[in-house]
Amino acid sequence: MSDDIPPSTNAHKKGWFDKVSQLFQGEPQNREDLVDVIHDAEMRDVITEDTREMIKGVLEVSDLRVRDIMIPRAQIVAIQIDDSVEQLLSTVISSAHSRFPVINEDKDHIEGILLAKDLIQYGFNNSEDPFTLAKVIRPAVVVPESKRVDVLLKEFRSQRYHMAIVVDEYGGVSGLVTIEDILEEIVGEIEDEFDHDSAEETEIRKVSDNVYMLKALTPIEDFNEKFNTTFSDEEFDTVGGLVSHAFGHLPERNEKIVIGDIEFKVISADTRRLLQLSATFPSTTKSEEQPV
Repeated sequence: MSDDIPPSTNAHKKGWFDKVSQLFQGEPQNREDLVDVIHDAEMRDVITEDTREMIKGVLEVSDLRVRDIMIPRAQIVAIQIDDSVEQLLSTVISSAHSRFPVINEDKDHIEGILLAKDLIQYGFNNSEDPFTLAKVIRPAVVVPESKRVDVLLKEFRSQRYHMAIVVDEYGGVSGLVTIEDILEEIVGEIEDEFDHDSAEETEIRKVSDNVYMLKALTPIEDFNEKFNTTFSDEEFDTVGGLVSHAFGHLPERNEKIVIGDIEFKVISADTRRLLQLSATFPSTTKSEEQPV
């Protein structure tokens, strides 16, 4: 019963709910006051720290435009309208994406969006109909760079699509944006199947006799110890730093480079850093993996 609650507790709760009530009555009038209310709610254990961060994320999203969060044109993984099933499956597997813009000649000519799941019946020869990409692609949604992110999120939800092509003021394709990009602005990075806890940041996984997957943050010292290599760690601490330096620029997904006799391939990267790499050793001289 409410009579059993100490007066001080009731006063604290009443004070906070009074502030929330004021918000719906038009007061306070600025964001700073609203942030104060949110912090006050956390201090009184009305909401958790995670909830407070998400609320702040929602507030910040309202200030963003699509250009602020889009994947740049140069990093778009697209497929050609005349690609074969084999070429498409290769792209799907290597990129690990579920949706792909379909282009005709270049990225300014978007024909539609391909969902990887729509390839399944053709990839396993379960369809008697001859394959043409035009049969399975879906219409592409196009949005301007200047569109507000919160408005786009509402459209994503109401119209049930997950990806949009972003165009500049001249109509040229400047990037793409997904619903995940928006959600990450609110709740933080959403990990995929290659992401692990920080304790596993240096994991190196064997995927075939001479191919390994590794985090870009793997220390060069650990790499040398595992494979009996002799890469210097005086200038760079991580394998990602070594690979980026060898490229001479921040490489994009699927770019490859040979360092020594090992071929490194970029599996995933964002606009600031490499995330995951594959290392392929010469098949004639198998990698000398040390026992763990």
